[in-house]
Amino acid sequence: MTTLVDRTDSLTRDALAVLQPGFAGTTAPDWLLRRIGEGLSSVGLFGRNIASPGQLAALTARLRAEREDVLVAIDEEGGDVTRLEARTGSSFPGNYALGSVDDVELTRAVAAALGRRLAGCGVDLNWAPSADVNSNPDNPVIGVRSFGADPALVARHTAAYVRGLQSAGVAACAKHFPGHGDTAVDSHHALPRIDVESATLHSRELRPFRAAVSAGSKSVMSAHILLPALDPDRPATLSPRVLTGLLRQELGYTGLIVTDGMEMRAVSAVYGIERGSVLAIAAGADAICVGGGLTDEDTVLRLRDALVAAVRRGELPEERLADAAARVRALADWTRGARGARGAASEPGAASQEGTAPGTEIGLAAARRAVRVTVAECRTEPLTTAPYVAAFTPVANIAVGGETPWGVAAELARRFPGTETGSYPDAAVDDVLLAAGGRRIVAVVRDAHRHPWMSRSLDALVAARPDTIVVEMGLNTAPPRGSLHVATYGAARVCGIAAAEAVTGA
Repeated sequence: MTTLVDRTDSLTRDALAVLQPGFAGTTAPDWLLRRIGEGLSSVGLFGRNIASPGQLAALTARLRAEREDVLVAIDEEGGDVTRLEARTGSSFPGNYALGSVDDVELTRAVAAALGRRLAGCGVDLNWAPSADVNSNPDNPVIGVRSFGADPALVARHTAAYVRGLQSAGVAACAKHFPGHGDTAVDSHHALPRIDVESATLHSRELRPFRAAVSAGSKSVMSAHILLPALDPDRPATLSPRVLTGLLRQELGYTGLIVTDGMEMRAVSAVYGIERGSVLAIAAGADAICVGGGLTDEDTVLRLRDALVAAVRRGELPEERLADAAARVRALADWTRGARGARGAASEPGAASQEGTAPGTEIGLAAARRAVRVTVAECRTEPLTTAPYVAAFTPVANIAVGGETPWGVAAELARRFPGTETGSYPDAAVDDVLLAAGGRRIVAVVRDAHRHPWMSRSLDALVAARPDTIVVEMGLNTAPPRGSLHVATYGAARVCGIAAAEAVTGA
């Protein structure tokens, strides 16, 4: 006979099971270990939690000492969005670089190499890849995180990435369903809205997600965006029409649905994270991602209690919460089996140091293949002496973060001791010319087409110094400028190495 105490315990365990919280620091706090013991099934890791591969391996081992089947998730896209190498820049080019090469076997191999590195550190769920079609080049949050603007290209590379990542025993997570590419607002700050008809959504946004489902993606992440053609009232994360009607029933998806970060203002500013989490689970989500900015025990307890209270009030069916928790546990069982299949050689203790870990070679090779060089008619020689590197620095979006280094200055300094650099957050051409003196200028930009001040600076620099070299490390949609124009299609560390090779004629 089931007692009230048994039912309460079961509800509490299920409510904990659907949460994916984060925490502060590079060691697991006591409160987190205690909640894992009580039923918390997932933990999310971010750059703040990672100092080295060895430290990460020790951290994940400590989490699993508390409970063997805990899911350890991370937001590791490679390219601009890296957590494993937040202090150095990624060893893997991002999606836009891979899409520009358009070799699906290369994409699969890069994802597999990244998966092996994650697995070696004890991570088994990766909130990647971005399956968004970047149809709006002014998108402030997707950009080079997308494989490109062509739905067919994005679909085939999304499928290849999913297969590659999961071949290493790491669960993929296609995001941000049903597609964040045609937005002009960052959902970290406000609620984006996509006003296109249903037919366009099905032929464009949904095509990569159909490919991800067919490829067997173990999870899909919902987007905090409003699509009136699908649901005029609620953002996708909170919409039964989108998560249950479209993703589950129409697309036939049976895996885990995880939300984007519930602390993002697109949801939290309107609904609050407690109410938003209840609505998300009721709509069909199975796991609540929270912890990108919220890292305390109080958040976990508030969300747990909100879910339990919603069941007791009849606002959230108990069966829906139980089903969500069961999907989380099922994915944990799959990843545990994958860890066992890898064997001792791939256990967390086998993790290597950044820069020498498995996959470094293929990551650099992929970045080199992505580089495109345009030579001006008034051709000048490649760089042969120490230059002045002027980095025009836009504000990084929250997903990318502002702490990860980018650019070509460090790589050029290795080749040419005495290289100098300056960072310019606005149009300051006179300052650049003064600082450069007689040195050749290498101007480094990121999405120049999105920043008029940046475009004006490049035009003025090239007019004053026609031998200026321009390196574009974002979307390559603006006309080429400079005596050499190098497009890297991303700002990962390996993209910087490939760009330095290009401007020096290597």
